[in-house]
Amino acid sequence: MHETSMTTGPQVAGARVLTRGGGVALWRQIAGTLEEEIRSGARSPGERLPTEAELSQRFAVNRHTLRRAMEEMESKGLVRIEQGRGSFVAEDVVDYPLGPRTRFSESIRRLNREPGGKILDIAEVPAEPQVAEALRIRPGRMVLRVERLSSADGRAVVLGTHYFPLPRFAAMARRLMEDSSITFALAACGVADYRRLSTRISARLPTPEEAETLGMARARPVILTEAINVDGEGVPIDASWGRYPAHRVQLVVES
Repeated sequence: MHETSMTTGPQVAGARVLTRGGGVALWRQIAGTLEEEIRSGARSPGERLPTEAELSQRFAVNRHTLRRAMEEMESKGLVRIEQGRGSFVAEDVVDYPLGPRTRFSESIRRLNREPGGKILDIAEVPAEPQVAEALRIRPGRMVLRVERLSSADGRAVVLGTHYFPLPRFAAMARRLMEDSSITFALAACGVADYRRLSTRISARLPTPEEAETLGMARARPVILTEAINVDGEGVPIDASWGRYPAHRVQLVVES
């Protein structure tokens, strides 16, 4: 059922006057107005939109009509709606390359974006079977586990869990506290260069903790990567598990 105007009183300050009874549903007019603002650059990628109450007041409609407009915007990929957080202008998708020399900062800079990163946690833990197999060590041997959140232009694009064999990389913890770059930390430990041996890609829904850290809705999927990096002698030095927000990142496999 289309909403019609029930009053003839003045519109609220800043409200857009919608054409009522003109054959175009109010929710379509609202969606068209917001789409025009997004495409014109008046609203930036990642920008949080006004609340339901604010938009309802602006357009002088009820929330049911507004929600129909937002559903239309979401279906067209113009906004993302996150439960409990609000609605946001959809960001440009980052084309992140995966190849023999995958380096996060270098790759992001090639896209004319500003890379960033921070270390969330560092701990020495026994290698679980999956980690041990990737690093070609015996299960239970101590490894350095590093949790790192990487970003592009201030937006989180990958939550990575890395495992480095000990005692070879015992100095990494101190290096990473000084600089969050894993490439620099590896160089400080004597690995001047390394290459990607393999990458396995899958997808699933994020855990509550992953969704919170990546700033995304739990209903949206994350792309999973299981990667192994080796040194110049072909010895595994880093087994990592990455979680990428699928609505922000597109993985490009390079030969």
